[in-house]
Amino acid sequence: MEIFEALDATECAHSAAVLAGVDPKTVRRYARMRDMGRPTTGPVPRPKLIDPFMPKIEEWVERSQGTVRADKLHERLQLLGFAGDERTTRRAVARAKERWRAGHRRTYRPWITEPGLWLQFDWGWGPKVPGPGGGAERETLLFCAWLAWSRFRVVIPVWDRTLPTVISCIDSTLRAIGGAPTYVLTDNEKTMTIDRVAGVAVRHPQVVAAGRHYGLQVHTCVPFDPESKGGSEATVRIAKADLIPTTANLREKYESFAELRGACAIFCQQVNTRVHRETGKTPSSALDVERTRLHPLPDAPHTLALGESRQVLRDQTVRFGSVRYSTPPGLVGHEAWVRVDGEELVVVVDLSTLPHRPEWMQGPAGLTEVARHQLSLPGRPVIDLAHYPGHPQEMDGSPRQPRPRPVNDAEKAFLALGPGAKSWLIEAAAAGTTRMRVKMAAAVELAALVGVGEVDISLGLAATAGRFAEDDLMSIVQHRRHGSRPADLVVADEAHSVQPGTSAWAGFGRKPA
Repeated sequence: MEIFEALDATECAHSAAVLAGVDPKTVRRYARMRDMGRPTTGPVPRPKLIDPFMPKIEEWVERSQGTVRADKLHERLQLLGFAGDERTTRRAVARAKERWRAGHRRTYRPWITEPGLWLQFDWGWGPKVPGPGGGAERETLLFCAWLAWSRFRVVIPVWDRTLPTVISCIDSTLRAIGGAPTYVLTDNEKTMTIDRVAGVAVRHPQVVAAGRHYGLQVHTCVPFDPESKGGSEATVRIAKADLIPTTANLREKYESFAELRGACAIFCQQVNTRVHRETGKTPSSALDVERTRLHPLPDAPHTLALGESRQVLRDQTVRFGSVRYSTPPGLVGHEAWVRVDGEELVVVVDLSTLPHRPEWMQGPAGLTEVARHQLSLPGRPVIDLAHYPGHPQEMDGSPRQPRPRPVNDAEKAFLALGPGAKSWLIEAAAAGTTRMRVKMAAAVELAALVGVGEVDISLGLAATAGRFAEDDLMSIVQHRRHGSRPADLVVADEAHSVQPGTSAWAGFGRKPA
């Protein structure tokens, strides 16, 4: 029988203890707890050494806004006479902080918006990549935009976060989503806000002009409060976790800025075609609905802060300060904007106006930085050899090796032998060898007898040694088949001389004794 049932039946603690099989003191304790309304199933709280000091601990926690350290507070409690250990103090401070946060915890309202209303963007540090022209590694930045209703994300890598770069990224983002929303929300940076008067942000005049150009308004969040634009903050966090090489994502280091741009384009395609857990559909499909509420974009981008207008010349260069600077292929005849950023010249092109999409182009079309060079002086053009992939000159300035292209069956049969045949053709032509077609036909016939691999290796050795005579190929093949291995050959040096000896000359020029 249970204690309460026995006590209600007998109304005597001693008799109830006999029926329940417990001590009468236990029956009285449970009866007292029931009468006081205290739970009887949990542990019984016992007095602690820290209990007299709890009001002081709560006072210190309240004064420090829940940031006081337990070890420092323990030192003050010892001065007040507390004799317990630091572990007891840490537990008491943790309970006091938990109670304080319960009454001061900030709550967040979900970002609820209608289609075509809000766009957020923010910045994050990107990975280090080689600088323009293959220079030293430099830090990059990731422009991360988030369309609130559809959850569509756009990530663009850049070198800096100056005002021209911001406007270029906004233009590329708007053209990627296919329209302009009503509002754009971002941080309080100098590129957005030039001053604050009575707590009110004073917008940058050029930002206001750019907003009018695209038919939108730029707003800034509360200072030092990134939670007010959590969508773009989450986009930055996800992009950095995937794009920055770490041991967690097993991504290799980027060899160039173009490779980083391609990785950002692939990342955007993946996150925008993946079902979002909040909406239950992909951001790309939701964007098709939201585009019906976006404002149309102007045909020309906003160029107020992009710099000076230039035309890309026939040699793929733009002129600035009487100096020619190279640009990537596919831009000849189109308009470009150049501006000076510190000691560098930045070249920006509106890729959405190109009739053909260049092979090197990655990510959304729009205003894009296509080249960045160190400033130079007149008479010293700055040319990036990577901008001319088909030029007859190697990256180091040496002549490009000819590329054999067979035009008849005999040449196709010879070059089909392998890389050794190609090397023999190039070196023999450079050496002015005569009767090359006859020797090529003989090599093909020899391959039918001794094997293609053997003849190809022998042709490579002949090209290396510069042996292009009539019987040189046959001599090399026979030596490889019947002669010694190259590792067994003895090189004539001071240790292996063909001289018989010098002892016979020891008495030369001396008179006999």
